[in-house]
Amino acid sequence: MDSVLKTALWQQFGASIDFLAHSISICPDHLWRASLWKTPKTAPEFSQFWYIAYHTLFWFDLYLTGAEEGFVPPVPFTLIEQDDDGPLPERVYTKDELLGYLRDCRSRCGETIESLTDETAQRHCQFGWGQCSFLELLLYNMRHVHGHASQLNMLLGCAG
Repeated sequence: MDSVLKTALWQQFGASIDFLAHSISICPDHLWRASLWKTPKTAPEFSQFWYIAYHTLFWFDLYLTGAEEGFVPPVPFTLIEQDDDGPLPERVYTKDELLGYLRDCRSRCGETIESLTDETAQRHCQFGWGQCSFLELLLYNMRHVHGHASQLNMLLGCAG
């Protein structure tokens, strides 16, 4: 795979990861468990800052593998996030736990992009929401990370 493409992909993905890290790092303790918005269809617990950050990291990690089958997040995280109708995790994850998870994912992301070949980029990936190549999944993953980082940053701004 072309090194210019891999460099551009890593720089953009890295910027999204850094944006998420910054949003998590600056979240004040009093907002960590606060429900940041209310909707009639979503339980307020799913709008807590910590949960949105966790959700983002869980899927970031999973999408780096390219498949749901066989994926296991690191301890203390669980597969509960894959259950669309499931509850929240059994406990609130700390800022340090999520920042550690983020560091691990960032490292794996860099390694994944560095080792990307034409063959791995074209690998077929299937998820409940659809199918795509692994390269497209990386772009989707970057957008997902950046979208939630933007959401968290906006919520921090609105909270003052």
